[in-house]
Amino acid sequence: MPQYSRLANGILVAVLIVISFLMIFPFILMLSTSLKSMAELQRPVFSIIPDVLRFENYPKAMARGNWALYFWNSIYVTAWTVVLSLLFNSMAGFAFARLEFRFRESLFIISLIGLMIPPQVNMLPIYVILKYIPFAGGNDWLGRGGLGWLDSYWGLIAPYVAGSFGVFLFRQFYLTFPRALDDAAVIDGMSARQRFMYIYLPLSKPVMASLVALKATATWNEYTWPLIITMTTEMRTVQLALSLYKDEYTIEWELLMAATAVAIIPLLIVFFCAQRYFVEGIVTTGIKG
Repeated sequence: MPQYSRLANGILVAVLIVISFLMIFPFILMLSTSLKSMAELQRPVFSIIPDVLRFENYPKAMARGNWALYFWNSIYVTAWTVVLSLLFNSMAGFAFARLEFRFRESLFIISLIGLMIPPQVNMLPIYVILKYIPFAGGNDWLGRGGLGWLDSYWGLIAPYVAGSFGVFLFRQFYLTFPRALDDAAVIDGMSARQRFMYIYLPLSKPVMASLVALKATATWNEYTWPLIITMTTEMRTVQLALSLYKDEYTIEWELLMAATAVAIIPLLIVFFCAQRYFVEGIVTTGIKG
């Protein structure tokens, strides 16, 4: 039995190493491409190691367009999206998990329907809603005459603030708390708002870190919605800016990969800061349904 256990562990480790390599290989390929010349990329024989490390590709890529503005736009939109998502999703998850009200389970099931609807289906209705928001972007009280929230920060933020997955994540996490915790808080005279703010929210670091990592990644990498809703270069995000290195006929792969490598740095920072709680949050949200 011990020999069988060691053999099984060895096979598992080997499989995990192979999977890890397959996952990290695109990242290695991106870095390799960003350090090559176009002539080297066009060779018929592929080599993962560049002949000459061309670090000048990075400042050359950043000189194309206003990348300081693009990073600011993406950071601003991502930060507000994450903060508001944590606020609204945690409150909704707490209500569905710890409060008793009529049609609670039915409303939760309805909210989960959002997980089954492709986001592309919602883009046109959301676009129309944001276009005709009253008193925004030059609109009158009937939502006419202006752009509403089109080509604005709030137009980029609003569709991603709430989400069924975030509500589900917090609900499942809060269900793991014993009912005696609420009973003791009620005996001490705490209201539902106080229980949420002073008990549940401070204990929500694992699930918050999970949602921060997932929401920040999704918002930062979003391409389709910013492409639809933005109209000026001043509102361009990082993902849209990557199109600066390609036209109808050619793609400057070395500059595109250099810009892409720089663009993922904020996500790496977020992940390394949140990884302490990330796995714990994912595990604990599935303990009790």
